[in-house]
Amino acid sequence: MLGRPGHPALIPERYIQSLVGDNSLWANLLASVAGAFMYFATLTEVPILQGLLGSGMGQGPALALLLAGPALSLPNMLVIGSVMGIKKTATFCGIIVVMSTIAGMLYGWVVG
Repeated sequence: MLGRPGHPALIPERYIQSLVGDNSLWANLLASVAGAFMYFATLTEVPILQGLLGSGMGQGPALALLLAGPALSLPNMLVIGSVMGIKKTATFCGIIVVMSTIAGMLYGWVVG
């Protein structure tokens, strides 16, 4: 879906570049939220991120997605919510998203 060098992608690169191509607050937040709702099986995030980086994703948002992805997922949120309650789950998810966003922004400033 993301293509590879020399091959067109199903998702145009301009969409990825416009959404998560820079190191802005919104790009990092979007990557964190997207990572929080995705379910990554072991090591599947590596080829997904490789495709996203090849399509123009910034390095800060890539780190934000990598940090939020393994920590949260929709099934994870549902299980945590049934055990800890809605308020504690929302707080936990919010902390993960905010900290992933901050780490992505810092990394993007240092590297980029």
